[in-house]
Amino acid sequence: MATLVATAASCASSSGGSGTNAACDSPGVTPSQVTLGFIYPASGASSSALSAARAGIDARIGLANEQGGMHGRRITYQWRDDENTSSVTARATEELVQQEHVFGLVAASASLGGSLDSLAQQGIPVAGLAVDPAWAGRENMFSFIYSASQAVVGRYIREAHGTKVAIITAGQSADSAANVTLYEQGLRAAGVSAVEVFPYAVASGSPAQLASKIMAFGADALLGIIAPEGFGQVVQATRAAGAHLAVSVVLAGYDHSVLAADGQALAGVSMPVFFRPFEAGGPAIERYHSAMDRYAPEARDADQQFAMFTYINTDLFLRGLYLAGPCPTRDSFIKALRSVSSYDADGLIEPVDLRDYSGKPLSCYSFVQVAPGGAAFQLVRKRVCADGTSG
Repeated sequence: MATLVATAASCASSSGGSGTNAACDSPGVTPSQVTLGFIYPASGASSSALSAARAGIDARIGLANEQGGMHGRRITYQWRDDENTSSVTARATEELVQQEHVFGLVAASASLGGSLDSLAQQGIPVAGLAVDPAWAGRENMFSFIYSASQAVVGRYIREAHGTKVAIITAGQSADSAANVTLYEQGLRAAGVSAVEVFPYAVASGSPAQLASKIMAFGADALLGIIAPEGFGQVVQATRAAGAHLAVSVVLAGYDHSVLAADGQALAGVSMPVFFRPFEAGGPAIERYHSAMDRYAPEARDADQQFAMFTYINTDLFLRGLYLAGPCPTRDSFIKALRSVSSYDADGLIEPVDLRDYSGKPLSCYSFVQVAPGGAAFQLVRKRVCADGTSG
């Protein structure tokens, strides 16, 4: 993508002589710039976890502008705080689209669901994490990940010699129960012989009592569909009870702030990573680090997954702008980006087919493990895929 932006800048300069563009009538597009909208929870319940998200858009846009912008136009953005509530999110998206007249949106929001119909009806292109299943099937909503593949998690656990898996969950809502069922199926399909579900309430549950139940079941592996804090409590209790576990996996927690709070309890625990892990290094990670250092220095720690998620989603949006040409429209953006069969964010993710937006889970990703002592992550599997291929 970095090469594409540089090429776009070069073509725009050579085609116009002076490097200027004719006026376009698309919202957010002037002869000198393109304005995007960005929405994320600067306040509210999830603001701490997502605080790094804005650094990601700053870094990717800064890198694009350093390379000449897009077709000779500088990229800018307006942002709104969604406060992690659907009503505020709806108002914020309406302001960005109707008052600020942005071309489209980059979203780091878990509360966009109530705005999806309106954004689709207006044909507003959106790039972000598809945390709501309702993203699937909407041509204007772009994401590189709709969900994790339960088959990949099952394969990772089975290849680590897990045979009897205790799934630790946070609650019994209909949505969580359906998700747990999918993971049970993925584990059994991978060859796990037995699975049992154990609910655990972080605030009121007894980790020692739960560890006794896990021991009675005879588990040799744990899977946490729960916050890292709660999973760490259970892991500590099972160790204290003398459990011999082949592998423990928690689905969330790849963040240095988690290490600071719960690293010791999570030592040895594995976590899936849906982009090239920071610990893997390589040119794509080096470009990311360089952009973060120059354009988002306030982040201090660049190795934060939500900064990377937003960096990738901004790159995805820039890819659409490039393909839409020197005078982009929202419709040409959507059609052009939907024609891409292999998008890899310049080497940061496994290639995904943007033509298929039916909501299929990501089929290949990496795993890291909390190092002994709990102060760092270490890469344990660079690539595990649902079809059995790995690296």
